[in-house]
Amino acid sequence: MMPDPGGDNDDFDMVLDPKVQESIGRSLKAHYDDIVNAPVPDKFLVLLAQLEATEQRAAGASSDERE
Repeated sequence: MMPDPGGDNDDFDMVLDPKVQESIGRSLKAHYDDIVNAPVPDKFLVLLAQLEATEQRAAGASSDERE
């Protein structure tokens, strides 16, 4: 009987060896650490600056309307 990958199948339980789980965990943590410590690309920094400027203009415009 093949497990149904798209649904719940209580008859199919996969158990990994603890050493395999540990190895996968170490690998995932190493990849995550690499991503977290990677520099933010300049293109994203420019986009974030543009977004912040737009939000500040919008906040300034809404405070001008209240006066």
